[in-house]
Amino acid sequence: MEAMAQAPNDEQAVEVTGKAKRRQYSAAYKLKILQEADTCAKPGEVGALLRREGLYSSHLAAWRKARAKGERRGLEAKQRGPKAKAADPSAQKLAEQEREMARWKARAERAEALVEIQKKVAALLGIDLPESGGKRS
Repeated sequence: MEAMAQAPNDEQAVEVTGKAKRRQYSAAYKLKILQEADTCAKPGEVGALLRREGLYSSHLAAWRKARAKGERRGLEAKQRGPKAKAADPSAQKLAEQEREMARWKARAERAEALVEIQKKVAALLGIDLPESGGKRS
């Protein structure tokens, strides 16, 4: 119990590493590695190549598949994340109209609040206001 209560005297060295960054390979590099892998004839040469370059066999498989399809762009780095949507002019107009409606609604609510305040002030001062019922005379 006492051992738990006491803090250890010697500090432990904590190694803080930077955030891992996704590796990206150029199309030229991918083609170079594929050519080197294709020239490997002896058993273990491809494994040595992969270890030397820090790659996985799945990289080779994916790059070979892209090359077999004849896609030069398949070997290029792909943009990650959601695709950007093209601006729709009708959606822009609708959003603008919604903002304008919200402004007019807020203005009408302020006007109604002012009328209510005027009625309360008139009642406090004892002034009789004519009931118009929405009609102006």
